[in-house]
Amino acid sequence: MNRCLVTALALVLVPGVMLAQDRRDKEQTYVMEHPYKVTKITPPQGKKVKNVILMIGDGMSLMHVYSAWTANRGKLFLTDNCQAVGLSKTYCADRLITDSGASGTAMAIGQKTLYHAVGVDTLGNPQPSLVNLAADKGLSTGIVVTCRLWDATPADFCCHNIDRDQEEAIVADYVNSPVQYVFGGGAKLFKNRKDGRDLFTELRAKGYQMPKTWEELAQIRSGKVFTVPYEVDAPVPAERGDILARASLKGIDLLDQNKKGFFMMIEGSQLDDYGHFNDLNMLMQEMHDFDRTIGAIYEWAARDGETLVIVTADHETGGLTLVGGELKEGKIVGKFSTGDHSGVMVPVYAFGPGAEEFTGIYENSDIFHKIKKLLGL
Repeated sequence: MNRCLVTALALVLVPGVMLAQDRRDKEQTYVMEHPYKVTKITPPQGKKVKNVILMIGDGMSLMHVYSAWTANRGKLFLTDNCQAVGLSKTYCADRLITDSGASGTAMAIGQKTLYHAVGVDTLGNPQPSLVNLAADKGLSTGIVVTCRLWDATPADFCCHNIDRDQEEAIVADYVNSPVQYVFGGGAKLFKNRKDGRDLFTELRAKGYQMPKTWEELAQIRSGKVFTVPYEVDAPVPAERGDILARASLKGIDLLDQNKKGFFMMIEGSQLDDYGHFNDLNMLMQEMHDFDRTIGAIYEWAARDGETLVIVTADHETGGLTLVGGELKEGKIVGKFSTGDHSGVMVPVYAFGPGAEEFTGIYENSDIFHKIKKLLGL
C-alpha cells in the first residue's frame, strides 16, 4: 500500500489515531478483556481432497499469531487445531521485500512476479489463476474479503494488471472472471466510473445475483452471487461483527452444491492496514476476527471430511516484536519497527486431507503447485 495513502487512511478511518511514525519504536500495551473459547476440532481421517479453502491473513507473521495467542490466554483456533506447519519465502521477482500484489500472485498463478503486479507474469502477460484452473475443471470458485475488491489480494486471483494502482481497470476484470461467489468492498469503482460503465449491470447480465446487504445475501439459495455491500472497505471488527465468517460460510454453502468440489480464497484483509498504521489494538482485533473465522471454517471442514484448509500470509507488515506481557492476563507489549512490509518468512498452517504436503520451507509460489496437485487441476 502507498505510504502516503496509508497515512491518509489512518486519519480518516480511525478517529484520533496517531500517525504511525509517532508510534514506531514505542511500546504499546494491549489487554484482551473478553477472551473467547477455543474448542478442539478433530480433523477428518480420509485422504480425498475434494475442496480447498486458502485463507490469507494479509501481513500476518508468526509474531502476529503468537501475540494474538497470548492475548487470548494461550488459545487460538489456528494454532490449537492445525495438523501441519511450514514456512513460505515471500520475496518477489524484483525485490526482497514484496507487496500483496506480487506475493498473492505467486500463490494464485504459481510464478514469482514483479512488485505491484497482479495476476500476470514478469512480462505482464495474464496467467490463469487457481480460480481459472478450478473453473476449467468444473469446480466452483469463490473469494471473500473485507477489503475493496480492487485491492491486491482478491485481484491476484481474478484480475490481471502489471500495476495494482490501475484500480478502475482491475475492477473491470471481474466481469471476465469465472469466479462464482464474491463478497467484498469497493462498490464505488463498480459504478460512476470514468469510462461510463456500470459493472453491476454487466455482472447482472452475466447471471450474477447482486445482493446489497447481508440480509439479502442470506436469502439466496443457489446460483452465482456477487455481493459488494461497502463503498470501500468493510467497517472495523466492532462494527461489522462476524461478517467474514458468515459470508465465508454462506459462500461455502453455495459452492458445495457442486458435486465436483470447489476452491475458495478467504482473506483477513485489514490486518495489513493496522500493521501499516502500527496500531497494536486494532491489529489484535483483526487477528482475533480472522482466527474466529478460521475456527468456523475448520469446523465445517471437519464435518465435511474432504476439505483441505490452508492458512498463511502474503508477507509481514509492521515489523511487530512482542517485547513483554502476561499470559494469564492476556496482556501483550509490542513494538513496531516499520510502517511498511518486512522481509521475513511467513507460516503456513494446514488442516484436513493433504495437510502433510505443507510442511517444510518452500517458495510462496509452491503453494499454488501443491493445491493444483491435490485438486488435480
